[in-house]
Amino acid sequence: MGHYYELNNLRHITLILIMAIPFLGLSQYTDVINSNRPGLSVSAYAIGKNVLQLETGLFYEQQDHGLLNTQSNIWGTDISLRYGLLFEELELNWESTFQNQDITFAEFGTSDSRTDFYRNRIGLKYLIYDRYKKDTPNLYSWRANNLFQLKNLIPSVSIYAGANILFGDNPFYVGDPTISPRVMVATQSRITPRFVLISNISYDRIATDFPELGYLISLSHAFRNPKWSVFVENQGIQSDRYSDVLLRGGVAHLFSEDLQADINLGASFKNTPSRIFVSAGISYRFDFHQDDPKAIEDQNAQENGGPIRKNSMKKIKVKKKKNKGTGAEDIDLGPTKKQLRKLKKAQKKDSSN
Repeated sequence: MGHYYELNNLRHITLILIMAIPFLGLSQYTDVINSNRPGLSVSAYAIGKNVLQLETGLFYEQQDHGLLNTQSNIWGTDISLRYGLLFEELELNWESTFQNQDITFAEFGTSDSRTDFYRNRIGLKYLIYDRYKKDTPNLYSWRANNLFQLKNLIPSVSIYAGANILFGDNPFYVGDPTISPRVMVATQSRITPRFVLISNISYDRIATDFPELGYLISLSHAFRNPKWSVFVENQGIQSDRYSDVLLRGGVAHLFSEDLQADINLGASFKNTPSRIFVSAGISYRFDFHQDDPKAIEDQNAQENGGPIRKNSMKKIKVKKKKNKGTGAEDIDLGPTKKQLRKLKKAQKKDSSN
Protein backbone atom coordinates (compact mmCIF):
# COMPACT_ATOMS: atom_id res chain seq x y z
CA MET A 1 0.00 0.00 0.00
CA GLY A 2 2.87 2.34 0.82
CA HIS A 3 4.32 1.64 -2.64
CA TYR A 4 1.03 2.73 -4.23
CA TYR A 5 0.93 6.09 -2.42
CA GLU A 6 4.62 6.69 -3.20
CA LEU A 7 3.99 6.05 -6.89
CA ASN A 8 0.86 8.20 -6.85
CA ASN A 9 2.75 11.14 -5.32
CA LEU A 10 5.53 10.74 -7.88
CA ARG A 11 2.94 10.76 -10.64
CA HIS A 12 1.48 14.06 -9.43
CA ILE A 13 4.93 15.62 -9.14
CA THR A 14 5.68 14.53 -12.71
CA LEU A 15 2.47 16.16 -13.97
CA ILE A 16 3.33 19.41 -12.21
CA LEU A 17 6.85 19.43 -13.67
CA ILE A 18 5.51 18.86 -17.17
CA MET A 19 2.96 21.66 -16.89
CA ALA A 20 5.70 23.97 -15.62
CA ILE A 21 7.62 23.61 -18.89
CA PRO A 22 7.23 26.99 -20.67
CA PHE A 23 5.16 25.80 -23.49
CA LEU A 24 6.55 22.99 -25.45
CA GLY A 25 8.60 20.49 -28.60
CA LEU A 26 10.26 20.38 -31.76
CA SER A 27 8.30 22.02 -34.49
CA GLN A 28 8.52 20.85 -38.03
CA TYR A 29 8.67 23.93 -40.21
CA THR A 30 12.44 24.21 -40.80
CA ASP A 31 14.64 22.83 -43.56
CA VAL A 32 16.55 20.65 -41.09
CA ILE A 33 15.52 17.20 -39.90
CA ASN A 34 11.76 16.93 -39.48
CA SER A 35 11.29 14.46 -36.60
CA ASN A 36 8.09 13.34 -34.86
CA ARG A 37 10.12 12.88 -31.68
CA PRO A 38 9.85 13.65 -28.85
CA GLY A 39 6.28 12.58 -28.18
CA LEU A 40 3.87 10.52 -30.25
CA SER A 41 2.09 13.17 -32.33
CA VAL A 42 2.58 13.02 -36.10
CA SER A 43 3.32 16.08 -38.22
CA ALA A 44 1.03 16.89 -41.14
CA TYR A 45 4.07 17.24 -43.39
CA ALA A 46 6.05 14.50 -45.10
CA ILE A 47 9.84 14.47 -44.78
CA GLY A 48 10.49 14.98 -48.51
CA LYS A 49 10.99 12.82 -51.57
CA ASN A 50 13.89 10.34 -51.33
CA VAL A 51 14.58 11.13 -47.67
CA LEU A 52 15.03 8.15 -45.32
CA GLN A 53 14.72 8.87 -41.62
CA LEU A 54 15.30 6.75 -38.52
CA GLU A 55 13.71 7.78 -35.20
CA THR A 56 14.42 5.53 -32.24
CA GLY A 57 14.55 5.60 -28.45
CA LEU A 58 14.59 3.65 -25.20
CA PHE A 59 11.92 4.00 -22.51
CA TYR A 60 11.09 2.91 -18.99
CA GLU A 61 7.62 2.89 -17.44
CA GLN A 62 6.23 2.06 -14.01
CA GLN A 63 2.58 1.05 -13.65
CA ASP A 64 0.49 0.46 -10.54
CA HIS A 65 -3.08 -0.85 -10.91
CA GLY A 66 -5.22 0.17 -7.91
CA LEU A 67 -8.04 -2.35 -8.53
CA LEU A 68 -6.02 -5.37 -9.61
CA ASN A 69 -3.34 -4.65 -7.00
CA THR A 70 -0.50 -5.16 -9.47
CA GLN A 71 2.82 -3.40 -10.07
CA SER A 72 4.67 -3.43 -13.38
CA ASN A 73 8.10 -2.44 -14.62
CA ILE A 74 8.30 -1.98 -18.38
CA TRP A 75 11.40 -1.59 -20.55
CA GLY A 76 11.34 -1.20 -24.29
CA THR A 77 12.38 0.50 -27.48
CA ASP A 78 10.54 2.63 -30.05
CA ILE A 79 11.56 2.51 -33.71
CA SER A 80 10.14 4.49 -36.61
CA LEU A 81 11.33 4.39 -40.22
CA ARG A 82 10.04 7.10 -42.54
CA TYR A 83 10.60 7.41 -46.28
CA GLY A 84 9.53 10.14 -48.71
CA LEU A 85 7.89 8.19 -51.50
CA LEU A 86 7.33 9.24 -55.14
CA PHE A 87 6.58 12.92 -54.44
CA GLU A 88 6.90 15.56 -51.75
CA GLU A 89 3.49 15.07 -50.13
CA LEU A 90 3.65 11.29 -49.66
CA GLU A 91 5.38 9.38 -46.85
CA LEU A 92 5.71 5.68 -46.04
CA ASN A 93 6.02 5.02 -42.31
CA TRP A 94 6.74 1.95 -40.20
CA GLU A 95 6.32 2.34 -36.42
CA SER A 96 7.18 -0.30 -33.85
CA THR A 97 7.36 -0.60 -30.06
CA PHE A 98 8.92 -3.73 -28.57
CA GLN A 99 8.68 -4.08 -24.80
CA ASN A 100 9.09 -6.36 -21.81
CA GLN A 101 6.63 -6.07 -18.92
CA ASP A 102 7.35 -7.67 -15.55
CA ILE A 103 4.14 -7.85 -13.49
CA THR A 104 3.87 -8.54 -9.77
CA PHE A 105 0.49 -9.66 -8.40
CA ALA A 106 0.79 -8.38 -4.82
CA GLU A 107 -2.37 -10.11 -3.58
CA PHE A 108 -1.20 -13.58 -4.62
CA GLY A 109 2.55 -13.07 -4.27
CA THR A 110 3.18 -14.18 -7.86
CA SER A 111 4.72 -12.58 -10.92
CA ASP A 112 4.58 -12.84 -14.70
CA SER A 113 6.49 -11.52 -17.69
CA ARG A 114 5.18 -10.44 -21.11
CA THR A 115 7.43 -9.68 -24.09
CA ASP A 116 6.24 -8.76 -27.58
CA PHE A 117 5.38 -5.89 -29.92
CA TYR A 118 3.08 -3.43 -28.19
CA ARG A 119 2.88 -1.43 -31.42
CA ASN A 120 3.72 -2.61 -34.93
CA ARG A 121 2.14 -0.82 -37.84
CA ILE A 122 2.82 0.41 -41.37
CA GLY A 123 1.02 3.07 -43.35
CA LEU A 124 1.01 5.92 -45.85
CA LYS A 125 0.54 9.60 -45.02
CA TYR A 126 -0.45 12.14 -47.68
CA LEU A 127 -0.57 15.93 -47.37
CA ILE A 128 -3.88 16.99 -48.91
CA TYR A 129 -3.73 20.69 -48.01
CA ASP A 130 -0.65 22.85 -47.45
CA ARG A 131 -1.74 26.01 -45.68
CA TYR A 132 1.58 27.78 -46.32
CA LYS A 133 2.30 26.71 -49.89
CA LYS A 134 1.52 30.15 -51.34
CA ASP A 135 2.21 32.18 -48.21
CA THR A 136 4.85 34.89 -48.53
CA PRO A 137 6.31 37.13 -45.81
CA ASN A 138 4.86 40.60 -45.40
CA LEU A 139 7.82 42.85 -46.24
CA TYR A 140 6.16 45.89 -44.68
CA SER A 141 4.97 44.53 -41.32
CA TRP A 142 7.01 42.82 -38.59
CA ARG A 143 3.78 42.39 -36.63
CA ALA A 144 2.06 40.47 -39.43
CA ASN A 145 4.97 38.02 -39.61
CA ASN A 146 5.67 37.46 -35.91
CA LEU A 147 2.50 37.95 -33.85
CA PHE A 148 -0.54 35.72 -33.56
CA GLN A 149 -3.34 36.21 -36.05
CA LEU A 150 -6.60 34.27 -36.30
CA LYS A 151 -5.75 33.03 -39.79
CA ASN A 152 -2.73 31.24 -38.27
CA LEU A 153 -5.13 28.71 -36.75
CA ILE A 154 -5.99 27.44 -40.24
CA PRO A 155 -4.01 24.17 -40.41
CA SER A 156 -2.27 22.12 -43.04
CA VAL A 157 -3.99 18.72 -43.27
CA SER A 158 -2.83 15.20 -44.09
CA ILE A 159 -4.56 11.83 -44.06
CA TYR A 160 -3.12 8.47 -43.04
CA ALA A 161 -4.15 4.91 -43.80
CA GLY A 162 -2.35 1.83 -42.57
CA ALA A 163 -2.55 -1.44 -40.68
CA ASN A 164 -1.53 -2.99 -37.36
CA ILE A 165 0.38 -6.27 -37.71
CA LEU A 166 0.64 -8.96 -35.01
CA PHE A 167 3.02 -11.93 -35.02
CA GLY A 168 1.77 -15.08 -33.33
CA ASP A 169 -0.05 -14.95 -29.97
CA ASN A 170 0.55 -11.42 -28.73
CA PRO A 171 -0.02 -11.20 -24.93
CA PHE A 172 -0.93 -7.51 -25.19
CA TYR A 173 -3.72 -8.04 -27.75
CA VAL A 174 -5.23 -11.43 -27.01
CA GLY A 175 -7.76 -12.48 -29.64
CA ASP A 176 -6.98 -9.70 -32.14
CA PRO A 177 -6.55 -10.65 -35.83
CA THR A 178 -3.12 -10.61 -37.46
CA ILE A 179 -3.95 -7.47 -39.44
CA SER A 180 -6.33 -4.65 -38.49
CA PRO A 181 -6.80 -1.30 -40.28
CA ARG A 182 -5.94 2.14 -38.90
CA VAL A 183 -6.85 5.61 -40.18
CA MET A 184 -5.87 9.08 -38.99
CA VAL A 185 -6.16 12.79 -39.77
CA ALA A 186 -3.19 15.00 -38.85
CA THR A 187 -3.25 18.81 -38.77
CA GLN A 188 -0.49 21.37 -38.21
CA SER A 189 -0.79 25.11 -37.56
CA ARG A 190 2.05 27.61 -37.20
CA ILE A 191 0.67 29.88 -34.48
CA THR A 192 3.74 32.15 -34.65
CA PRO A 193 7.18 31.50 -36.19
CA ARG A 194 8.23 29.80 -32.92
CA PHE A 195 5.00 28.04 -31.87
CA VAL A 196 3.50 25.07 -33.71
CA LEU A 197 0.26 23.25 -32.89
CA ILE A 198 -0.21 19.65 -34.07
CA SER A 199 -3.30 17.49 -33.65
CA ASN A 200 -4.03 13.86 -34.57
CA ILE A 201 -7.36 12.07 -34.53
CA SER A 202 -7.17 8.32 -35.13
CA TYR A 203 -9.43 5.28 -35.33
CA ASP A 204 -7.37 2.20 -34.62
CA ARG A 205 -7.76 -1.60 -34.68
CA ILE A 206 -10.84 -1.32 -36.85
CA ALA A 207 -13.04 -4.45 -37.11
CA THR A 208 -11.56 -6.02 -33.96
CA ASP A 209 -13.43 -6.68 -30.70
CA PHE A 210 -11.70 -3.65 -29.18
CA PRO A 211 -11.54 -0.77 -31.67
CA GLU A 212 -9.72 2.29 -30.35
CA LEU A 213 -10.47 5.99 -30.80
CA GLY A 214 -7.63 8.34 -29.95
CA TYR A 215 -6.41 11.92 -30.12
CA LEU A 216 -3.11 13.74 -29.67
CA ILE A 217 -2.61 17.49 -29.24
CA SER A 218 0.94 18.81 -29.18
CA LEU A 219 2.18 22.38 -28.78
CA SER A 220 5.84 23.06 -29.47
CA HIS A 221 8.17 26.03 -29.11
CA ALA A 222 11.58 26.71 -30.64
CA PHE A 223 13.90 28.98 -28.66
CA ARG A 224 15.87 31.90 -30.07
CA ASN A 225 18.75 29.46 -30.20
CA PRO A 226 17.08 27.17 -32.77
CA LYS A 227 19.08 24.15 -31.66
CA TRP A 228 16.81 23.84 -28.58
CA SER A 229 13.06 23.30 -28.40
CA VAL A 230 10.47 22.10 -25.88
CA PHE A 231 7.00 20.59 -26.13
CA VAL A 232 3.94 19.51 -24.18
CA GLU A 233 1.48 16.90 -25.40
CA ASN A 234 -1.92 15.58 -24.35
CA GLN A 235 -3.08 12.13 -25.43
CA GLY A 236 -6.50 10.54 -25.08
CA ILE A 237 -7.36 6.87 -25.61
CA GLN A 238 -10.89 5.42 -25.64
CA SER A 239 -11.44 1.67 -25.93
CA ASP A 240 -13.20 -1.16 -24.11
CA ARG A 241 -9.76 -2.70 -23.57
CA TYR A 242 -8.03 0.41 -22.21
CA SER A 243 -8.95 4.09 -21.80
CA ASP A 244 -6.75 6.86 -20.43
CA VAL A 245 -5.62 10.47 -20.63
CA LEU A 246 -1.87 11.05 -20.68
CA LEU A 247 0.31 14.14 -20.44
CA ARG A 248 3.95 14.29 -21.54
CA GLY A 249 6.56 16.94 -22.14
CA GLY A 250 10.20 17.15 -23.07
CA VAL A 251 13.09 18.82 -24.81
CA ALA A 252 15.01 18.26 -28.05
CA HIS A 253 18.46 19.35 -29.18
CA LEU A 254 19.65 19.66 -32.76
CA PHE A 255 23.28 18.58 -33.20
CA SER A 256 23.31 19.04 -36.98
CA GLU A 257 20.90 19.37 -39.88
CA ASP A 258 20.53 15.58 -39.86
CA LEU A 259 20.84 14.59 -36.19
CA GLN A 260 18.55 15.33 -33.23
CA ALA A 261 18.47 13.98 -29.65
CA ASP A 262 15.54 14.21 -27.25
CA ILE A 263 14.19 13.28 -23.82
CA ASN A 264 10.63 13.34 -22.50
CA LEU A 265 8.64 12.21 -19.47
CA GLY A 266 4.95 11.81 -18.74
CA ALA A 267 2.20 10.39 -16.58
CA SER A 268 -1.46 9.39 -16.55
CA PHE A 269 -4.37 10.95 -14.66
CA LYS A 270 -5.89 7.71 -13.37
CA ASN A 271 -4.87 4.80 -11.15
CA THR A 272 -6.25 1.89 -13.19
CA PRO A 273 -3.40 1.83 -13.93
CA SER A 274 -1.39 4.84 -12.82
CA ARG A 275 1.57 5.37 -15.16
CA ILE A 276 4.82 7.33 -15.10
CA PHE A 277 7.32 7.00 -17.94
CA VAL A 278 10.50 8.46 -19.36
CA SER A 279 12.02 8.13 -22.82
CA ALA A 280 15.20 9.25 -24.58
CA GLY A 281 16.12 8.88 -28.21
CA ILE A 282 17.69 10.14 -31.41
CA SER A 283 16.55 10.90 -34.95
CA TYR A 284 18.85 10.70 -37.97
CA ARG A 285 18.14 11.67 -41.56
CA PHE A 286 19.70 10.14 -44.68
CA ASP A 287 19.06 12.99 -47.10
CA PHE A 288 18.98 11.98 -50.77
CA HIS A 289 16.48 14.69 -51.63
CA GLN A 290 16.97 16.79 -54.77
CA ASP A 291 15.05 20.01 -55.33
CA ASP A 292 12.94 20.43 -58.42
CA PRO A 293 14.69 23.02 -60.67
CA LYS A 294 11.32 24.66 -61.39
CA ALA A 295 10.65 25.00 -57.63
CA ILE A 296 14.08 26.60 -57.11
CA GLU A 297 13.40 29.07 -59.94
CA ASP A 298 10.03 30.03 -58.46
CA GLN A 299 11.53 30.42 -54.97
CA ASN A 300 14.35 32.64 -56.21
CA ALA A 301 11.90 34.77 -58.17
CA GLN A 302 9.63 35.05 -55.14
CA GLU A 303 12.52 36.24 -52.97
CA ASN A 304 13.17 38.99 -55.54
CA GLY A 305 9.63 40.29 -55.58
CA GLY A 306 7.78 37.48 -57.31
CA PRO A 307 7.99 35.76 -60.70
CA ILE A 308 7.62 37.92 -63.79
CA ARG A 309 4.84 36.61 -65.97
CA LYS A 310 4.54 37.41 -69.64
CA ASN A 311 1.01 38.78 -69.49
CA SER A 312 1.94 41.20 -66.74
CA MET A 313 4.17 43.11 -69.18
CA LYS A 314 1.42 43.75 -71.71
CA LYS A 315 0.34 47.32 -72.15
CA ILE A 316 -3.28 48.26 -72.43
CA LYS A 317 -3.78 50.81 -75.16
CA VAL A 318 -5.84 53.72 -74.01
CA LYS A 319 -7.46 55.99 -76.52
CA LYS A 320 -7.38 59.68 -75.91
CA LYS A 321 -10.66 61.52 -75.88
CA LYS A 322 -11.45 65.11 -76.48
CA ASN A 323 -13.24 67.03 -73.84
CA LYS A 324 -15.86 68.31 -76.21
CA GLY A 325 -17.27 71.71 -75.66
CA THR A 326 -14.24 73.09 -73.88
CA GLY A 327 -11.95 73.72 -76.81
CA ALA A 328 -9.13 72.00 -74.89
CA GLU A 329 -6.56 69.72 -76.42
CA ASP A 330 -6.92 65.91 -76.16
CA ILE A 331 -7.04 64.87 -72.49
CA ASP A 332 -6.29 61.32 -71.24
CA LEU A 333 -9.34 60.39 -69.18
CA GLY A 334 -8.05 56.90 -68.33
CA PRO A 335 -9.28 53.48 -69.45
CA THR A 336 -12.92 52.86 -70.27
CA LYS A 337 -15.06 50.30 -68.41
CA LYS A 338 -14.57 47.88 -71.27
CA GLN A 339 -10.80 48.29 -71.06
CA LEU A 340 -10.88 47.79 -67.27
CA ARG A 341 -12.76 44.53 -67.76
CA LYS A 342 -10.12 43.39 -70.28
CA LEU A 343 -7.35 44.33 -67.82
CA LYS A 344 -8.93 42.41 -64.94
CA LYS A 345 -9.49 39.39 -67.20
CA ALA A 346 -5.81 39.44 -68.27
CA GLN A 347 -4.63 39.72 -64.64
CA LYS A 348 -6.89 36.84 -63.57
CA LYS A 349 -5.60 34.67 -66.40
CA ASP A 350 -2.02 35.59 -65.46
CA SER A 351 -2.48 34.64 -61.80
CA SER A 352 -4.01 31.28 -62.74
CA ASN A 353 -0.89 30.48 -64.79
